[in-house]
Amino acid sequence: MAGHPAAFRHVARLDQTPKTVSITDLSHDGRGVAHWPEGHAQAGKAVFVAGALPGETVSVQQTARSKHFDEAKTLEVLAASPDRVTPRCPHFGVCAGCVLQHLDESKQIAYKQQVLLDNLQRIGHVSPAAVLPPLQADSWGYRRKGRLSVRRVEKKDKTLVGFRETDPRFVADLRECHTVVPQLGFKLDALSALVDGMDGRSHIPQIEFIAGDAATALVFRHLQPLSDSDRTKLAAFGEAHGFVIFLQPGGLDSVHPLVGEAPQLSFHLPQWQIEFLFKPLDFIQVNAKLNEAMIARALELLDVQPGERVLDLFCGLGNFTLPLARAAGAGGVVGVEGDAGLVARARANAEHNGLTNASFHAADLAQDLAGQPWLKQGFDKLLLDPARAGAIEVLKQLPLKGLKKIVYVSCHPGSLARDAGWLVNEAGWQLQEAGVMDMFPHTAHVESIAVFTPGKKKG
Repeated sequence: MAGHPAAFRHVARLDQTPKTVSITDLSHDGRGVAHWPEGHAQAGKAVFVAGALPGETVSVQQTARSKHFDEAKTLEVLAASPDRVTPRCPHFGVCAGCVLQHLDESKQIAYKQQVLLDNLQRIGHVSPAAVLPPLQADSWGYRRKGRLSVRRVEKKDKTLVGFRETDPRFVADLRECHTVVPQLGFKLDALSALVDGMDGRSHIPQIEFIAGDAATALVFRHLQPLSDSDRTKLAAFGEAHGFVIFLQPGGLDSVHPLVGEAPQLSFHLPQWQIEFLFKPLDFIQVNAKLNEAMIARALELLDVQPGERVLDLFCGLGNFTLPLARAAGAGGVVGVEGDAGLVARARANAEHNGLTNASFHAADLAQDLAGQPWLKQGFDKLLLDPARAGAIEVLKQLPLKGLKKIVYVSCHPGSLARDAGWLVNEAGWQLQEAGVMDMFPHTAHVESIAVFTPGKKKG
């Protein structure tokens, strides 16, 4: 799968004449890869084409250019790939929320698997001894957490509420979203009309949503105090549509319920008899069913034995820590996370679920950890689930020689590949298995998992 370097886009002096190109590959962000044909002024130059698939011949129009590559959009598919399907969402091609709806789902996951393997080889210079079968779950109505942009557009005489367009300067004019949980995804029109009718509509830049098992919360960020009329409208909307309304006039600590005391947000992991309590802006995994499958796979791969101690880095609310605590028994699990608020809630969740063998610590895992007492406790196995930046800083500080296994959950194949390269080529570990998990179907987002064991791979 091809990628392209970050480069400055030029939108001036574009050649708007339709051109015919042949698509040879998919880029890392889900666009078709082609080269301008002979006879073109830039013959041979790479062009990334939105809405096109490998094997297709398409008519395109240039949308941006840079020194090393151009960008274009599909005007017409002249010869379609057998893997092309009709997008389910009417906003596909305008909204950037998901860019792969035109590709058969079985091919989407194969594409993501190849992105992972290509990154491991190209960036890390490593290959897994075995490729794990992909994990898949709900592919529609799965997105239980996200951020909607809000913008008043006078030319349309409308307030838009939605994700960004493929051109990120604009907010997509959405009526519905098929990947967001249905209780919200099919009420975007109503949400737009609500904000458009508010006095403070120009001072609301975003609305965050998060869905628990029993309640869905909407968090309205507002830059100016809301009028009594606006508060009444918000309360009526929440009651009519079954949303819990929160307001955010300032930073994260300013979030509060619109009226009274809000119900506790929570979700369950039935397999481990665990209930997680969380706040409206907390991080939780987007796809609930895939999250359960991911936890099960991580625990299976880690294979914690009685008495073994486990270290869970970037633990958040304890998404992996608490299920691990159920499995670890007397050995126990230590979770470490940089966000002190999440650590406090992880501790509360351990207590809420009666787990006494899980402890939590707050620490910035990208900084010097020499003074951290938990680092000296000694562990048998390591699980880590870092953000996009990866975990190279903490890996270089850990006493890896005492570990029997590392399971690495990743939301960015590039940083996983870099870290895997260091573990294998510098620290002497072996990449046993790796595979993808479809946390974000119909998007180019690649979630993956990798397993490392001590000792260089022979041969």
